[in-house]
Amino acid sequence: MVSTNNVLHTPLFSFGIILLIYGLLISFGALVNVLLSGIWGEASDGVATARMTKFHAWLKRITFYEILIGMKATLRHLLHYQPVTFQYPYEKRVLPDNYRGMLALLRYDDGTEKCVGCDLCEAACPSRVISVISAEVPDEPTKRYAREYYMDMTRCLFCGMCVEACPVDALGMTREYEWSVYDKRSLRLNKQQLLAIGDRSFPIREKRLEFQHPNVAVFNIANQTHPPKRFCA
Repeated sequence: MVSTNNVLHTPLFSFGIILLIYGLLISFGALVNVLLSGIWGEASDGVATARMTKFHAWLKRITFYEILIGMKATLRHLLHYQPVTFQYPYEKRVLPDNYRGMLALLRYDDGTEKCVGCDLCEAACPSRVISVISAEVPDEPTKRYAREYYMDMTRCLFCGMCVEACPVDALGMTREYEWSVYDKRSLRLNKQQLLAIGDRSFPIREKRLEFQHPNVAVFNIANQTHPPKRFCA
């Protein structure tokens, strides 16, 4: 059983007493303001007006009139309180589809990398975040790939220019933003880390270009089942 002494020492009871005191002070201040306004209208003499002005200022000073006016707005908001704060990290805001988060390298549906090592993303980056070292695909000298790929995310502006510059859509901007670290050197991501971000952020992958556009695959050894092209005589 809860005793009366315990109830009187609860924070809720103290808060209620504070609200009651502030309400009485606000009511008293409003009453004083009404009375002074009536007396002010009746005073026509210059001396009486000066005395009433001093008296009015003195009453405002001892009743903390300005503070009460400010607290009135605070209490009005407190009584009609609607929470707008998300309890992060337990609650997270729904981000839009065009949110520019952490960058990622993407793959095709068969697991091959999209990046062809053309270095256009490196050339388009305004803050020199990207470093690409390309090489030829073994047994396919006409194809290239990114042998090494690095991104220094401490310098990234998240402008999306590298994504727009990529001719094969090998880069994507995810919705990941929780990348706070104690050592900023860990934010220099290599190719495997960027591919891992893409794997978890873009689970739905598209087909390779050779299979999206059959005409491209006519002269490509990747599509072995495509019928040979017939040339007109």
